[in-house]
Amino acid sequence: MNEINSLAARYRYTPGAAIEDYPTSVNLFERPKEVLRSSVQTVGELQQRLYAEHRFSVLLVFQGMDASGKDSTIKHVTSGVNSQGFMVYNFRQPTYKDIEHNYLWRYWRAMPERGRIGIFNRSHYEEVLVVRVRPEILEARRLIQEKFDERFWRNRFQEIRALERHLGENGTKVVKFFLNLSKGEQKKRLQRRLEDPEKYWKFDPSDIDERALWSPYQQAYQDAIAATHTEDAPWYLVPADDKGTMRAIVASVIATELAALDLKFPEPTAEQLAKINWAREQLAAEAD
Repeated sequence: MNEINSLAARYRYTPGAAIEDYPTSVNLFERPKEVLRSSVQTVGELQQRLYAEHRFSVLLVFQGMDASGKDSTIKHVTSGVNSQGFMVYNFRQPTYKDIEHNYLWRYWRAMPERGRIGIFNRSHYEEVLVVRVRPEILEARRLIQEKFDERFWRNRFQEIRALERHLGENGTKVVKFFLNLSKGEQKKRLQRRLEDPEKYWKFDPSDIDERALWSPYQQAYQDAIAATHTEDAPWYLVPADDKGTMRAIVASVIATELAALDLKFPEPTAEQLAKINWAREQLAAEAD
């Protein structure tokens, strides 16, 4: 477990650091699939304790540029988790009903229950990322604010920190991942989608439009991560150019964060033990 802990520490965001300080590609493991398998097994065991203890919940947030591998990473790191123990939400463009409420409303409704792991594929951070790079989205929402200046964004960061602090104080551990993809690797992945008929369904013309805004998006991520990383709701900047390595690192971080909750199976009360002993005697007395 010490090796897993050190791995988590390596990619945990350091206040004051820049995104470019974190690599997009690393060569860490001879067999990343084995590291992934081991960490997923640990996550599965800890998830059982989380569910049984029924005191805490966990929210895993996945953010990254298009083609960074969010879907496949979520699929692989949850492969050893009881499907009843987690919920995955893929937040796409908000609906008309979503827009009629405050910008955190639809995310609040999806928060995990006690004993469960909630996974946000994109999240409330879209409200300080895509809408910051694309201010026309905000202009169409009829907000009471008239200016989307630095004060506006500072207030949003403060509101997000307050939300995550509230979650933490009420038993929900928030862990956030930025899948750190290079621009060159994104280009290769988008090209593969265009060259493989079985991947045409993944292609969205807007991916090309968003790619043209790479620098503004990187700055928006930088500001959001720096403003909302806290000890209780940390960001991890995970190299994403190699999917196998990325998945192994993410699974290791999740295992570390779950272990830090010191989860335990509930101790039976004297009354429960008496009933257990009674049931054991009843079954033993039955004829085979």
